[in-house]
Amino acid sequence: MRNYKTILALALAVTALTACGDKARIRGTVSGLSGRQLVVKQLDINTYRTLDTIKTGADGSFHYDVQVAKGQPEFIYLFYGDTRVAAFLLEKGETATVEADTLGRYTVTGSEGSEELARVAKSQADFLAALLAHEEEPAAMTKDYIKHYRDNVKYVMEHPFSLTTVPVFFERLGESAVFSQVTDAILFRNGADSLATVYPDSRYVKALAREADRRMRILELNGQLQTAAEAAFPDIVLPDIKGEKKSLSEVDAKVILVHFWDANDAAQKMFSIDQLLPLYKDFHHRGFEIYSICVTPDKPEWASSVLAQKLPWINVNDGLGAASPAVVTYNVDTLPYSFLIINGELNTKDVGGLDGLRKELNRLLR
Repeated sequence: MRNYKTILALALAVTALTACGDKARIRGTVSGLSGRQLVVKQLDINTYRTLDTIKTGADGSFHYDVQVAKGQPEFIYLFYGDTRVAAFLLEKGETATVEADTLGRYTVTGSEGSEELARVAKSQADFLAALLAHEEEPAAMTKDYIKHYRDNVKYVMEHPFSLTTVPVFFERLGESAVFSQVTDAILFRNGADSLATVYPDSRYVKALAREADRRMRILELNGQLQTAAEAAFPDIVLPDIKGEKKSLSEVDAKVILVHFWDANDAAQKMFSIDQLLPLYKDFHHRGFEIYSICVTPDKPEWASSVLAQKLPWINVNDGLGAASPAVVTYNVDTLPYSFLIINGELNTKDVGGLDGLRKELNRLLR
């Protein structure tokens, strides 16, 4: 029994030490803030989430422990009223010491990430101050914005492996993002990929990757729209079950049936076997092809369905579901959804269901 109690005591001690170890500490003084409350907030991608309130001592001193997992640094901010007093980027086990005032001026030591973040915060504060000083001078404000935008581009390119780029990427000016150019998607992609090599588990990096994906889809769509005037239809380039990119514009066929479907819908799966497959067998050798786009986000489920049904035509899926550029480009809002491309031209006529399609193929593919 004594041994059991000893083992239990040791286990509890280890647990306590482990819990204590997953922390970082903030300590310091806010001058002119005697016995007042500070609000501790955590960055939630591009908003703040309140964690706690702490009361300063008679001399404005305080200390606070923050839960920080290994390899997942946290952005923590101190507020006094609406004023952001200090900003921190804390690694597990760090102790950051800050000297601040109630106007948002501060210095921090003991945390390399927090020291760098202070420089980022100053740059952003200086930008807002410049805009405020020139609010009656539109030309000067535009010049301030262009300079700050270029400084931000330079910063994220020169600090590819620093998490301090996250608030730079997500910086906003009112309702608009500072990084508002379509081509900024490339910066987001490079930034997310670089940070993922150092902080693969960070929720901030995962959020940046999601934003990079969203912006890359817009960039791709923008490119398609710019070339749409030259082509008879917007192109689609998506991976097949082997991961090879298949372009709709490169399909060599007189008549192409572009077919959107969902592999999770049993009726749509049966439609492929009962309706599309006989049509394909009858007309493929005469110049008919099917370019089938699955919008099921679960790519393994889709690939399994294609292989099990032995669907012989072009099958593609990017795993993005309703957010796929193909879905957005062709404004697909119901499934299944199909249209024809005839001799390189988009056909918008209703051919009258499968019977009408069969008649149309007989007429076109003599």
